[in-house]
Amino acid sequence: MSSRILPEFELLLPQSIEEAISALADHGDEAAVMAGGTDLMVLMKTGFSPAVVVSLCEMTGLDYVEFDSAGGLRLGAMATLAQVESSPVVKQHYPALWASARANGTPQTRQRGTVVGNVLRASPAGDCCCAVLAIGGSVVLQGPQGRREVDIDQFWQDYRLTARRPDELAVELKLPSPAPGSRSAFSAMTRTYFDLAKINAAASLKMDGGTCRKARLAMGAVAPTPIRLKACEQLIQGREVNEDLLDQIAASAPAGISPIDDVRSTAEYRRQVSGVLIKRVIQQALAID
Repeated sequence: MSSRILPEFELLLPQSIEEAISALADHGDEAAVMAGGTDLMVLMKTGFSPAVVVSLCEMTGLDYVEFDSAGGLRLGAMATLAQVESSPVVKQHYPALWASARANGTPQTRQRGTVVGNVLRASPAGDCCCAVLAIGGSVVLQGPQGRREVDIDQFWQDYRLTARRPDELAVELKLPSPAPGSRSAFSAMTRTYFDLAKINAAASLKMDGGTCRKARLAMGAVAPTPIRLKACEQLIQGREVNEDLLDQIAASAPAGISPIDDVRSTAEYRRQVSGVLIKRVIQQALAID
C-alpha cells in the first residue's frame, strides 16, 4: 500500500439514489463514485485526483444478494465480495462468480470491496469482470433520465472505460438464471496468492450429457478489456467434450488475445499459458481430472 497522502477532495454522502444521481449530474467528470473504496483509495494515492467523491456508504438497501430461479441473480451496488463468497446460492448456481470473488484480494478487502465496483473499475485483469463476462448478464444504470440496462458484452468499451455516463450510478448487476445442464468455473494465475491476476479465465457451459450446446469463454489481462474467446467458443459448441477437443481449444486460444508486457507478466508468457488456462478452466467446470 502506498504511503502517499490523499489529494484534497470534497466528500459527498448522499442518503438515496436520487441524491447520488443529482450530485453526479452537478459535478460530471469531476466526480468519482466510491462504494467500498478498495480501488479508488489506491488510485487516489497514485495520481488520480477527482474534485468530488460521491460515497455510497450511508445509502441503505443496496447491499442485497438476491436469487430466484426465474429472474436469476441480482447484486446491489453495495453487495460485497465477502457476501458473494459466503452465499451458498451463488456457490451452487454461479460457481465462476463465487470463485472469482473468493480469489479477489485479501479477506479484509473482500469485506469492503464490491462486485459492482469491480465491474465498474473495468480493469482488464478484474477477476469478477472475467467471471461475469463468461456468465453473461447486464449492468443496471440509473441517471436523470431513468434506468437502463447495458449488456455486459457492450459494457466495457476500452481500457478502464465503461458505458456508464458521468451522471449515472450503477445500481445493480443482473445475471441470468442458469439453464439446466449449466456449468461454470473461474481460475487465475498470480505472482503471489493475493496479487492481481497475471492472466485469468472463466467458462460457462450448457451441457447435454457430454456435448456442449452453448459456451461463453472469457479471459482477462490479455487485452484492454476482458474478452470472450469467440473462436474457442465456436470450436466447443455442438461437440462432445474430450481430450482431443480440449487440445484444439488450447491451441486456438493464443490467436484470440493481444497481451502486453507489464509489471506482473510478459506478453509472451500470457500467450504461452492462455491455452493451458482455458483448457484447465473448462475441465474444472466439467469436473474432468
